[in-house]
Amino acid sequence: MYAVNFDYYRAGSLAEVQSLIAAHPGAKLLAGGHSLVPLLKLRLAAPTAVIDIGRVGELRGIARKGDTLAIGALTTHAELASSPEVRAAAPALADAAAIVGDPAVRNRGTIGGNVAHADPASDLPTVLVALDARVVAVGPKGERTIAATDFFMGLMTTGLEENEVLTKVLVPSARKGEGSAYAKFSHPASRYAVIGAAAQLTMANGTCTAARVALGGLVPAARRSPAVEAALAGKSLTDATIADAAAKVASDLGADVMGDIFASAEYRKSVAPVYVRQAIAAAVARA
Repeated sequence: MYAVNFDYYRAGSLAEVQSLIAAHPGAKLLAGGHSLVPLLKLRLAAPTAVIDIGRVGELRGIARKGDTLAIGALTTHAELASSPEVRAAAPALADAAAIVGDPAVRNRGTIGGNVAHADPASDLPTVLVALDARVVAVGPKGERTIAATDFFMGLMTTGLEENEVLTKVLVPSARKGEGSAYAKFSHPASRYAVIGAAAQLTMANGTCTAARVALGGLVPAARRSPAVEAALAGKSLTDATIADAAAKVASDLGADVMGDIFASAEYRKSVAPVYVRQAIAAAVARA
């Protein structure tokens, strides 16, 4: 199927992007294209204008600023996966980026497009919630920063306001005693996450002093798992303790678990503890 007709614009700067958005209400932004193009071809999106932001240089790059990693919106998954800075500061993010789709997707798809699209089966939103990341957006009212936990609001729904452009993602750098990891059950065809689990742990003298665990894939939007986190904090994380904590994920899922012809909601819910346990164990090893 072909997309409906639309006007195409290629922006050369962030200021030009904002000007084009203001001039074309309802326009869609095109970065890597792996989120938008399928929607256009299926006619699930039918904008009158598409604004290509792929050549806006100020939206690219990875930079360490103090204790924070600033990642430009146009940074590709392949760049995240291969970056020594990302691997050192946020290993869970490098883990997730390395297993997004296939090489073609990883070399064209961007963190900004992925995050703004907010597909529940995406990998990066789950990790960003676990890492306490923040999203920076620029719009008519200026620049603002949104916590990842507030940004992902529901099925392909985000905290971006009208005419805002996602410009960068801010990720806290791992400190001594901290470790993070991501584990997922991939759909064999699409490689989207049927179940995704990310963990960020702080360890001191063999005891977990803080934990952030996030879930994705099986729920409408990436979110934390407070029952699992509470079961980890203050504990010595043996295999048995980790398994017991991971089993508590069911109480955080409730009735929101999604199902489809590949895996029912009941199946996803029953298998989720396996991937939560894997993410926690890997994070402990890194801490």
